[in-house]
Amino acid sequence: MNVPPLLVAATTSYAANCALGASVATGVVRTGRWHWIHHALYICTSALTLAAGVALLTSRDESRRRAGKLLLPTAVPLAAIPFAGTHSRRHPSLALTAAPFYALAIRASTRR
Repeated sequence: MNVPPLLVAATTSYAANCALGASVATGVVRTGRWHWIHHALYICTSALTLAAGVALLTSRDESRRRAGKLLLPTAVPLAAIPFAGTHSRRHPSLALTAAPFYALAIRASTRR
């Protein structure tokens, strides 16, 4: 399986951010004065997703261009999440809407 490294990095960052957010929301982890880590991961996820999308969409490989197209919908929740309120039910629901598109992009990038 030859998944593009930027796509792996973006997906891993997204998963780590979701895991951190869920663990803080459920009280499993307390970040206290370190709450900025969740925000830093969000910025990292957004930047890596943008970089992966550009790299995939400009690739000569058709399966990677298809993966880039499948990654495009992640821009909507990533752009909207700062406006969803950090302590609302909308925040995690909106964040999770990106998950299927990361998975589909990974799957498409490995197809020939």
